[in-house]
Amino acid sequence: MNPTTERVGFVLHLGRALHAYGTPAHRLEETLARVAERLGVPGQFFATPTSLIAAFGPIEEQRTHLLRLDPGETDLERMAVIDRIGGEVLAGRLSPEQGSARIEAAQAAPGRYPVALEVLAFGLSSAAAARFLGGGGAEVAVAGVIGLVTGTLQASVARVPGIKRVFAPLAAAIAAAIATAASRPLGGLAISTAMLGGILVLVPGLTLTVAMAELSARHLVAGTARLAGALGTFLGIAFGVAIGARVAAAAFGAPLAHDPIALPPWTELLALAVAPLTFTVLLRAHPRAIPNILVVGALAFFAGRTGARLLGPELGIFTAALVAAGASNLIARRINRPASITLVPALLLIVPGSVGFRSLASLLDRATVDGVETAFRMTLMLAALVTGLFAAQILAPARRWSE
Repeated sequence: MNPTTERVGFVLHLGRALHAYGTPAHRLEETLARVAERLGVPGQFFATPTSLIAAFGPIEEQRTHLLRLDPGETDLERMAVIDRIGGEVLAGRLSPEQGSARIEAAQAAPGRYPVALEVLAFGLSSAAAARFLGGGGAEVAVAGVIGLVTGTLQASVARVPGIKRVFAPLAAAIAAAIATAASRPLGGLAISTAMLGGILVLVPGLTLTVAMAELSARHLVAGTARLAGALGTFLGIAFGVAIGARVAAAAFGAPLAHDPIALPPWTELLALAVAPLTFTVLLRAHPRAIPNILVVGALAFFAGRTGARLLGPELGIFTAALVAAGASNLIARRINRPASITLVPALLLIVPGSVGFRSLASLLDRATVDGVETAFRMTLMLAALVTGLFAAQILAPARRWSE
């Protein structure tokens, strides 16, 4: 293999791996362009949520490569491994051919966490989410059960062809049925809180955030496509919830709804400690990252609460995003690892995905004014969040080994 082919092959392997683990399109294109230039094979790149196009060489003699890809799923440990391999190739410690082989080996390696632990993480994260949403003991318990069922279902159907396309509506229907059915034996339940806590991991709040970031970076094709994908997921979840609630009500009788019984304040601190631990498993981060994930998550949470109390909910989210991204960038520079390792778990604590779901739920209930108002509020929150992320890049620039 000649040196140019090796370098081009490495850039393509790197792009495919970064895409697979959730890198936004604008950042992926920028990274690949810098890497290609450093390796002496300047190219032009175009990324979408489902493809990567790379063209190398002078405009008159370009050779174009097309990679058809599935939308990426976050895997923070593998992202860190790919990041390290890229840095070693650019530093000359690995040849491009060795780098490509290392990337393929990293992608083929088995996952770190056993399925049982991932299922448990689903349950605990759902219980913590219900507490953040203001749930009482009954809501937290039911949300935890829903999370365990959702995690078990995902593990069971992971290898079933085509099931991924209907998994979110199916899980939402089961969650709504469980919450509706549980309300009667429990003597009443804040059904929407328990149900939403149970499926909050499935709500595409992070996808919405990435889409808004891509649109703000003027990557209109990728941002629009990702936004449409998130909207489709929202609609599927809302449809599943409607079906599940109707079926459960027909089978077990009308649900008994009441306001949640408030839990002591210390339970929220417990949820704040548990949630980042579960995100470490669900996002497949290395256990060594847990202390930093806990620190950044706590900083973002309390910054958001303080900002919301002093300045309002939108500026509260801006403050949380600014603190989370700034702290993540500083930690990334200190430990020489991607900022995403600590930033993505923190974003899961602050993204307004639940607001988007409640907007669709209001529209399904024919409360059009409430639904539109809630959707507009979610859009403002997303804009505030993305603005906070971009502001952090100015105040505390991210580490980039490709520069």
